[in-house]
Amino acid sequence: MDSRRPSRVEVATAGSPATTPTAPSAEATAFIRFCYRRRRTGWPELYDEMCAVASRRLYNGWGFQELADIGIGFSLFETPTLAALAREIALEEAERRARGATAPAKAESPPVTNDPGGESGESAPAPLRLAGVFPT
Repeated sequence: MDSRRPSRVEVATAGSPATTPTAPSAEATAFIRFCYRRRRTGWPELYDEMCAVASRRLYNGWGFQELADIGIGFSLFETPTLAALAREIALEEAERRARGATAPAKAESPPVTNDPGGESGESAPAPLRLAGVFPT
């Protein structure tokens, strides 16, 4: 006989069928991207941002229940899956930003002339003055 006692995890999952991880929905991915773009940070802080966004319904007006319906769960048992998905999206976003930084520069705009009067001899318009802003 096996004298080893089963662990709590083995006991808790003994009757549950093995589930294969499914691909996240497009909405779930978009939610995580939304949160990541609001606060570009790593996992624990990103989780805090996702909770804040959900509690304030900042993404499409969706709260925790609507996000759970699309596969975003905030429970302790769903956290590892959410962390893995967030890590993938953060890597994709970092690669996207890196590609954007190395993209070729746009064509140069035509040079600006400093001729205040132009060819007609008119005076240049007065500089814009903003209310409440005083020159120093």
